[in-house]
Formats: sequence, C-alpha cells, structure tokens
Amino acid sequence: MVIIIAVNYLPTTREEMQEIGWERLDFLLITGDAYVDHPSFGAAIIGRRLEALGYRVGILPQPDWRNPLGLKEMGAPLLGILVTGGNLDSMLNHYTARKNKRKKDAYSPDGKMGLRPDRATIVYTNMARQVFKNIPIIIGGIEASLRRFVHYDYWDNKLRRSILFDSKADLLVYGMAEYQIKHLAAGLKKGKLVQQLSQIPGICYIADKEPAQCVRIPSYEQCMKGKAAFAEAFKLAYQEQDPVRGKAIAQKHGDKLLIQNPPAPILSTQELDAIYDLPYRRKSHPRYKGKEIPGLSEVRFSLVSQRGCFGACSFCALHFHQGKIIQARSKESLLAEATGFVLDPDFKGYIHDVGGPTANFRQPACKKQIKMGTCRERQCLSPTPCKNLQVTHDDYLDILRSLRKVPGIKKVFVRSGIRYDYLLLDKNSRFLQELCQYHISGQLKVAPEHASPAVTKYMGKPSIDVFDQFRDAYMKMNKKLHKKQYLIPYFMSGHPGTTLHDAIYLAEYLRDLNFQPDQVQEFIPTPGSLSTAMYYTGIHPFTKKKVHVPKGEEKAMQRALLQFKKRENHNLVLRALKKAGRLDLVGKGKKCLIIEVR
Repeated sequence: MVIIIAVNYLPTTREEMQEIGWERLDFLLITGDAYVDHPSFGAAIIGRRLEALGYRVGILPQPDWRNPLGLKEMGAPLLGILVTGGNLDSMLNHYTARKNKRKKDAYSPDGKMGLRPDRATIVYTNMARQVFKNIPIIIGGIEASLRRFVHYDYWDNKLRRSILFDSKADLLVYGMAEYQIKHLAAGLKKGKLVQQLSQIPGICYIADKEPAQCVRIPSYEQCMKGKAAFAEAFKLAYQEQDPVRGKAIAQKHGDKLLIQNPPAPILSTQELDAIYDLPYRRKSHPRYKGKEIPGLSEVRFSLVSQRGCFGACSFCALHFHQGKIIQARSKESLLAEATGFVLDPDFKGYIHDVGGPTANFRQPACKKQIKMGTCRERQCLSPTPCKNLQVTHDDYLDILRSLRKVPGIKKVFVRSGIRYDYLLLDKNSRFLQELCQYHISGQLKVAPEHASPAVTKYMGKPSIDVFDQFRDAYMKMNKKLHKKQYLIPYFMSGHPGTTLHDAIYLAEYLRDLNFQPDQVQEFIPTPGSLSTAMYYTGIHPFTKKKVHVPKGEEKAMQRALLQFKKRENHNLVLRALKKAGRLDLVGKGKKCLIIEVR
C-alpha cells in the first residue's frame, strides 16, 4: 500500500494537488456543502477515512452545476467519483414547510443561497457521468440514503423513483458509510468492476434479478397505482433496517430491480474512535478566508459522543440512516478530542455540546440487540417503555465529569436532545442534578411536540403527562440548586393524525402552561420517515387504519393556534375556533384564547 502522509486539508484544486506532490487522485469527492474539515461534515469524514487507508482524495465543494467541465478541475480520478448532496437533503436545505425559498444555507460561505442546485445528488452525478464517462460513480450522504427506495417528494407532491435510477450512479451507499467505503475502495484498487462489489452490506444497486432470501416490496408501478401499496412498501422496508437480522430488499422499477443489501455492521467503540481520531483541522478550508460557514459555528467545539437512536420518533428518519442500535465512542477518545480544543487559539473554554441524535443514549436499548438485532414490531420507548430497556446514565455522567476536569475547559454544555422520558426512568437522580448544576446555559430545550394523546401516539412520543412530570422534577432540582434556569419545550403543528380539535387541545395546554413558543416547528414531510408515509397515503403503514392529514387552510390554522396570542394570527385562530365549534374560547374570560374584534 502507498503510504500517504496526512495533509492539512484535502486538495480542492489542481494547484493544491501539486503543492503536496500529487499528480492524480484516486477518488474525487463532490459535495453540495462548503468544504469544512470537521467530523460533523460527511465529506470530511469520508475524505479523511480514505486518506487514512492510503488513498489520494480531492474534494470538489459546491461546483458550478451549469458548467460540467468544471468537474475536471483536478483531473479524472483513478478509482472512482463519490457524490453527496451535503449534510442536509438539498430540497429541505432550500425550501420551508410552505415551500418558500429559504434565505440562508447553513452549509455555504456566509450562508449564501444558490451555491448548490435543487436535487444536488442527481445533478452532480449526471454532470460527472457526462464528463467522466466510464469511471465508477458512487452516491451517498443523507439525500441519497433517505431517497434510496420509491419515496414521496413533498416539493414535487408526487412519488419519485429511487434516486439511484434518476442519478444514473453505479452504486448507492446508505447510512454513515465508513464501513462500505473501505471495502469499495479496496475492491476498486484490486481492479474489480464496480458491479462485482454489489454484495457489500450497506449499499444499493440495480439488478436484473432478485438475490436469494430477499424481501420483495411493492414496485414503483404498484406504488404509483395505489397509496396502500406505498404504505406496505414502507412498512416492509422499515422492518428490515437492522444490521443483525435485516434481509436484502428488492423493489422493481420497470424491468429492473433496486436491491438494498442489509445494513452495514455497526461500528465497535474502537472503530468509531478511529473515525473521530482522524486529523481533522476542525475549520473551513482556507479558500473561504474571511467568510463564515454558519453550520460550523454550532459544532466546531462540540463532541459527538454516539450515533443511532432507539427513540423512534415517527417524523424522524434517523433509523433509516444511522439505525436504532447505539454506537458510542470511548471516554478516552472524547477526552483526547477535548484536550485538543484547549490548544486551539479560538477556543474560549466552552464545549458547546456532548451528544448525538439523543444525548443521553450511550448504550444499546437492551442486551439482546447486539446479537439478535432490534425488535421487528416493538418500539423501545413508545407507546410505553419496554420492560427489557436498560436505563443508566452512569457512563455519560462519568464522561461529563471527566470533561469538566480537563485544564482549560470552563464549561461543558449539553445541547443535543435529551430524551426526558428515558431520563425519568432512571431511579438515580444524579444525572438530572449534575445536568442542572453544570451543563445548562440558562435554559434546557426538550421536545414534547404535542399535548393531545392521539397525536403523541402517532408521533411515537411520550404522553404530555410525562413531560409534566419532567418539568416538575426539573423545576424542583433547580430550586434545590438555587438556580434560575428555564425549560423551553418544542411543539409541532400539522403532523399527520392531528385534527383541528387536537390543535385546540394543544393551544389550551399552552394557555394553562402560560407559554407561547417563539418559534413553531411546522411538520415537513421528508423522505424516509413514518410520518411522511402517513402524510402521503393517509394510512398508518403498520395498522392500515386511516389517518387524518391536515392540509391547506387547516394546516395554517393549526400553526396559528400554536401562537394564538400573536396579532397576525387572530383571524386564522378565530376561523379555526368557529369551524371547530369552540366559540367558548373567544371572549374575555381566563380560559379564552382570543378576544373577538368586531
């Protein structure tokens, strides 16, 4: 193997290649994000991973999609072209829940919009195919991962084929990809054709026939003909997203088949440590000198302590990308990274976060998951916690305590999502005490999402009673510690299963709580989530029962009811209350939401 010394930054131009003595790349990595050499950016992780394995990698960030020849900046790579739309699906990056154009792109210099195209993965891949002809093209990242099957696209308001067909790539890597890229690169280096690498776990490919022992799900054509078929396809695919017990999946598109291999094996603690111990610069590339990448500011001095989430919120597609089995880094790796912060002249002594998708998940939900996988039907926390759930914060608490002792670190914050229902199951209150005492910067944000029992059930969230219990425990703990710290709950409007009466129920809850959210999270149907399947079909894929889906003015009414005190929402709230027959909430009484203006 050729030994390559780690470079300050992976090259982005021919000149940078020449400065480090490279004549030709092994891999060209095209990304829709600015190049930020930080482990919170997927392109940096894959680039550094390949570099550590001895490959020459160049990163082409946000190329001009109107000029395909621009992809030749660093020449044709020897082994392959890797394409990612970036850290966020490009359509979600560009458009709001109301399909209005967003004003800022958090992953572009100075937040500038317009530096990547809509459907970036498809556009970049088609450009690469036009320019490089026969070089293998592999797509990955969140956009490719969540669009790997037939999927509902909110912005087109229709079903779309697997992105592998529309992009014309050779292979699709889903999930976090470090395992897959290692084996793909090794195979390509040995001279294997890309088609000969199609059996690697964690990838999708196009085939003429089904593999043995696969699960056949309704085809693109069947899904187009009936929503029940799409709901069934989602259910069957959802149930196989497990690295231990999952089977291959086949979905027909015309006369071809999309094949998804079972998910890649989970990484051990040592393997995950090795990924985060790579020589990241933790900054944006010098080409952006004088410009800020907003998405970096939030995470530059944060620590990713784990991956995966067994919370299974319906509106989250994380299970489709990182999976439900927790993969955690060691305390030693986290301490080494934190110690590195202290040496950075820009570090002010504050670690902004220690967490992941859910900060207080540090081990698999139960002992059987590593050997037997996750349950096919049962969720770990909803509608009620599983009796086999392991509940402990000891490991996480030990890490936080150790980080507090590192010389040069003034404060360690926890800003990732805390799953408060899991926290309450811990009979030991030490974690809550130290969380309040040391790790909150004035307020803690949590996400009950709704108050209506029917809606929280659809969301896969605990009942509002559990939030009330946590709020009481949190307030009591802060009082005990003589601290004045607030609890900021997040709520969501317009989720499938939410009727106008449910939205009013939430408004009354907020009234009684004497809380009005500054920001409202309006449900956006993004590919890969259970909630999106419900939104498109009006069916719950697992129960086959009909689900009410708020749209149009009703969706706007539900959003307005979350902020019923705002003057600009008055007319919508009034119309909603009239439509629901709840004029008892209009007037000057203590229980009224608004005063009718005549």
